[in-house]
Amino acid sequence: MSNAPLMPKATAVWLVENTSLTFDQIAEFCKLHPLEVKGIADGEVAAGIRGHDPITSGQLTREEIARGERDTRHQLKLSVSKVVVPEVKKARGPRYTPLSRRQDRPNAILWLVRNHPELKDAQIMRLVGTTKATLKAIRERTHWNSAALTPMDPVTLGLCSQIDLDFEVNRAAKDRPAVVEDHGQTLVPAAVTTGHREPTTTEDVFGKPTTPVRPAEDEDNFDADRVFGRLKDVDFGE
Repeated sequence: MSNAPLMPKATAVWLVENTSLTFDQIAEFCKLHPLEVKGIADGEVAAGIRGHDPITSGQLTREEIARGERDTRHQLKLSVSKVVVPEVKKARGPRYTPLSRRQDRPNAILWLVRNHPELKDAQIMRLVGTTKATLKAIRERTHWNSAALTPMDPVTLGLCSQIDLDFEVNRAAKDRPAVVEDHGQTLVPAAVTTGHREPTTTEDVFGKPTTPVRPAEDEDNFDADRVFGRLKDVDFGE
């Protein structure tokens, strides 16, 4: 339908009334069925439609119509407009929320405030289509229905798409300053703890053997007579 003329039925009405083109030629040019064009000629179709002149609108030339009238196999070609109409960019307005979902917006706002505190007010307003006053009331717990609010995911409620939510969350994360985390004390590198030389001998592994302490000669040669003989010389203070 991109190559069809504007108002195809009105154009077909004008071509049927003012030219000797065949039904097939008119149907091919207007992107209609040949039987529909025949119905227009019989007055059964488009009875109340006023014919539209394609020559005046620059969609067809007189030479092209004359060529088609001479050769029934010739297919009419739509004229290319020489005037380039710039595309009008439609300003993006506030997100429309269906009436059945508007009562769920406070629950969605509460969910976003609790689960994504990094989001700015403008981002939340874009996601769920709320006002700044409502958002402020929910943040400060002054909303008229604060006691009955339940956090609910706006994606589940159909207030926004998961793609839009992820986009706003990622944008908010980029705007946040980097936080340096303090991990406290860390383990000493292995190069420090294993800095001593590797053991190469048996003494390095098991240590030097200790020499057993030999008992004194007096303990080996115990003489009871000599011990009791010494006791005789001791004065016990009789």
